[in-house]
Amino acid sequence: MDSAAKDEMQPALSPGPEWPEQERAEQLARGAALKWASGIFYRPEQLARLGQYRSREVQRTCSLESRLKSVVQSYLEGVQTGVWQLARAIEVVQGTREALSQARGLLQGMSQALQTLEPLRERVAQHKQLQALSHLLPRLRAVPAAVSHTQTLIDGQQFLEAYVSLRELEQLREDTWAPLGGLELPVFQGLDLLFEALGQAVEAAAGAAGKLAREDPALLVAAVRVAEVETGRTTPLGQVPRDWRQRCLRALQEGLERAHFGSPLLPAPGALPGWLEALRVALPVELATAEALVAPCCPPQYNVVQLWAHTLHSGLRRSLQNLLAGPELEAADAFTLLHWALHVYLGQEMMGSLELGPEADVSQLEPLLTLENIEQLEATFVANIQASVSQWLQNALDGEVAEWGREQGPNTDPSGSYYSPMPAIVLQILEENIRVASLVSESLQQRVHGMALSELGTFLRSFSDALIRFSRDHFRGKSMAPHYVPYLLAALNHKSALSSSVSVLQLDGAPSGALAPVEAALDELQRRIYRLVLEALQAELQVRPPSGQDGSRWRGGGTATYGGLRGNARSGSFPQPLFADLPSRQWLSSPELLESVCERTGRFCRDFWRVRNPTVQLLLAEAERAVVLQYLSALMQGRLVCRGADERTQAAERLRHDAAQLQQLFLSLRGPRLRPLGPARGLVPGAAPGRAQLPAGCAAAVAPREPPRPLQPRARARARAGLLPALGVLRPSPAARRINHGCRTPESVCVGEGGME
Repeated sequence: MDSAAKDEMQPALSPGPEWPEQERAEQLARGAALKWASGIFYRPEQLARLGQYRSREVQRTCSLESRLKSVVQSYLEGVQTGVWQLARAIEVVQGTREALSQARGLLQGMSQALQTLEPLRERVAQHKQLQALSHLLPRLRAVPAAVSHTQTLIDGQQFLEAYVSLRELEQLREDTWAPLGGLELPVFQGLDLLFEALGQAVEAAAGAAGKLAREDPALLVAAVRVAEVETGRTTPLGQVPRDWRQRCLRALQEGLERAHFGSPLLPAPGALPGWLEALRVALPVELATAEALVAPCCPPQYNVVQLWAHTLHSGLRRSLQNLLAGPELEAADAFTLLHWALHVYLGQEMMGSLELGPEADVSQLEPLLTLENIEQLEATFVANIQASVSQWLQNALDGEVAEWGREQGPNTDPSGSYYSPMPAIVLQILEENIRVASLVSESLQQRVHGMALSELGTFLRSFSDALIRFSRDHFRGKSMAPHYVPYLLAALNHKSALSSSVSVLQLDGAPSGALAPVEAALDELQRRIYRLVLEALQAELQVRPPSGQDGSRWRGGGTATYGGLRGNARSGSFPQPLFADLPSRQWLSSPELLESVCERTGRFCRDFWRVRNPTVQLLLAEAERAVVLQYLSALMQGRLVCRGADERTQAAERLRHDAAQLQQLFLSLRGPRLRPLGPARGLVPGAAPGRAQLPAGCAAAVAPREPPRPLQPRARARARAGLLPALGVLRPSPAARRINHGCRTPESVCVGEGGME
């Protein structure tokens, strides 16, 4: 392109308004120049070089202008070339538009020609279909007969032949599918129903695999082969895959569950042991059948033995879950189920059998009972057993209480001690339940052990309360017990028997303090019986026969005097305390008062020998303490004025004589073996007033002694030497001793509320 043409193509550039940026840039440039010039020519001597600066700046300005012109010229040339190229592109686009318009016209003409050829195309397709049908027509005519024959084969359980026939019919349908353009002939409409019928027949055979393996294994093999071939076949497009292997495996599982757990009815109460026993026999037989007969009829990938084991386990687990979701089981059924699930089922007779091969893979089975199920069964068993144990213990207690009002005394063993089978029955009931629970699990044993200790504590409290009611009714006269004290002594033997045998309830490995509450309850029971016995003794010592009577009517076996005394206050026949005259001048002159005390105490304690050691020794210590305390109480509450040295000496001798007499009484009671005692009169010779003499050695007997060894660590009894010496220290004061040595003083000695002076 020449320069003239280029000039023609260049558009005329009209001058526009000045750019604001240009004016601002010019101002900045002028300011910068002025600043530079003022800095350069600040001193006068520099003005001489003004011409040089001017010429240099002129040259620089010319250079910048020439560079700007070249840049602008280059830019204008590029713009001119672009405008020319755009003009050429417009010409090309216009030519293309015209070509497209011509092509659209040609296509519209061809569409009209195709519409005229459409009937011919349809005729060609129909011709092809008719040609294909003409070739397949002989085979299509035989399809109804083949369908009927296949149905007969299925009904006759000829699975392989039926499957081959169905495959031929299906292949014929596929051959007609493409030529007919996806159109299915009416003759093939029942083919899918035949396949479904064959699949159901295969499922039925798999469901009865155990029976078929014993009676007709060939039929089972045929069913499994059909399922495997159909599963391995490539499914044509447009058809749903038939996974007959999974259907076969599912049928195996359902048939197995239906055979053993198909009944919707759960075992009735009491029938659970029989049901579990039947499963114990049937399940190992089923596993043996699977391993010996069913497994050879199936491919290895079926894992028949593992499938059998897991299916039986799952069915049994589901049945037990349904059983536990129903009504609450009784104690016997809960125990049977726990023992069967934890021991029998996992034992060598069933899933732990050595004959069961590793292919069963029983180690991967879920627990037959979950932790929640075990907790539920244990709670049910313990609750029911607790109710039964409570009733049994209450019956044993009621039987024991009923014997307390008998006309005859307690039974005795060959050694003569009071005896009752109640302690042995109680401990046997509890120990037997703990032992039975140990057959199931340690947790159940611990639960039953805790229940047994709790029930034993409740029983001991009930026994103690029954003794309190027995004592209250006896003293109030509601029901006089002919043998009140003997039955209290028998209760002490019961407590001793329980204390000596309660260790059988201690579990191995249990903490040492597990029996502490029971031992504390036994100690409390012993203290309560001691208190009741001592109350009876105090009642015996607090009364005496009316004057003029010999006291025979108050005796009668040591039971008619306490709690049952009645008197007439007007007639003066109301009984008086034995220690009412202590201290008195009658007491000084006669030892009969304390002899009566010793006689009654000895008669009261005559049955103590039927209590076993060491309880009898503790009981005697408590009785000794009670008698001494009553003696001291009466002595300190009374008042006696001694008018002379003779009376003071006589009082001192009387005290020493009483101490020796009481000590001799209890020493005689503390023999190697307690024996029935006669009257206490004559144990210590009587002393005449003013000339009281003690046997040789009595002074030494009254002196304090070393306390004996305690019989039990928890005994509250005081030692014998700690009780009677209290009487020995009540001896004459220094003033009285001075009178005895000839010091005559007019002062009096007073025994009573203020002590002895």
